[in-house]
Amino acid sequence: MTAAPRAAWWPSEADRELLARGLRASAASLTTAAMARIAEQHPWFAELDAEHRSWITVVARSGIDSFINWFADGGAGSAPRNIFDAAPRALTRQITLHQTVDLVRTTIDTVEAEIAKLAPDAQAPLQMAIVHYSREVAFGAAEVYARAAELRGRWDARLEALVVDAVIRGDADESVTSRASALGWSDPSQVAVVIGDAPEDPGAAIEGIRLAASAAACDLLAAPQGERLVLILGGDLADADALVKLVAGFQAGFGPGHIVVGPIVDNLAEAARSARSALSGLRSAHAWPEAPRPVASADLLPERVLAGDGHARRLLAGQIYAPLVDAGGDLVATLTEFLAQGGSIEATARARYIHPNTVRYRLRRIQEVTGYSATDPRDAYVLRLALTLGRLLG
Repeated sequence: MTAAPRAAWWPSEADRELLARGLRASAASLTTAAMARIAEQHPWFAELDAEHRSWITVVARSGIDSFINWFADGGAGSAPRNIFDAAPRALTRQITLHQTVDLVRTTIDTVEAEIAKLAPDAQAPLQMAIVHYSREVAFGAAEVYARAAELRGRWDARLEALVVDAVIRGDADESVTSRASALGWSDPSQVAVVIGDAPEDPGAAIEGIRLAASAAACDLLAAPQGERLVLILGGDLADADALVKLVAGFQAGFGPGHIVVGPIVDNLAEAARSARSALSGLRSAHAWPEAPRPVASADLLPERVLAGDGHARRLLAGQIYAPLVDAGGDLVATLTEFLAQGGSIEATARARYIHPNTVRYRLRRIQEVTGYSATDPRDAYVLRLALTLGRLLG
């Protein structure tokens, strides 16, 4: 119930009834005048289809009738904000809040101008009543659009969760891409999946990450999945190192534990491959307690291999062992001996009957071919496992 305005300007019940009777007789003409002014002042109104123009007319008439009844009841009738109940919720998707405010303002201006003609002696109290009434209508419009935005937000969150789930399950087909586009996904040419522990408040964390991703000109799809938080990033992702550095900027949005960054792929349809690597890395990351946060899934290849990831086995054998064999120059034999000699260049040179500088040259070639340095303990671990897997897989 709306509180009655001040008695200092509020007319008596008999005067209100008399004024209301005259206003009711002119309600149709007030509506017609309001709609004519709306069509004249707002070009976008003519661009609406006939159905939505008719709904706006219904709302305008409902507002005028509601004001008359509210005034006659001394401000104790139905709340002015209820006038929007006359229109379907779909109308909020056709006209913006700014346009709704324009409609309300134009209608009120029209009613004020007509009141000056219909009841010049009661113009002051009617105008005061309109001011109070229009304030309640403005609050009602804001409430309607806030409720509509909340409903859209919930729907978007459900749709986003479905897209993320499809990527995780490997079902990201054209329909999933279409759904993602409805969420603002621009179909970037570089995509990667990031997975870590979910925080206590995933909703707030995702909004923070979304702001950071937007500042970096990246598209983002995100959703919690049980105890995990899954992000799908898209944009100009230069390389794996740059991607890890980008993710480090919003690592606070994750819960405690490892954050694993999957490899960069070409589009959302191939994001399942990135998700598979990130999930494998997350399952095995605890085997490398010193792993950085975040860490690329490619840096967890040894742990993934030992955890039974067949894809990681093929990567180690195909991307490290096979190139070394193809490069020739006794690189495999030199690497094997170097690792067997505990990383000693001199001992390797004696065992291979070559000069230490030759060993150093071959170690540099190994790093050029594979990207891993045999003199680094972690890289040496990867190379040793790659040698073993390469031989096992032929």
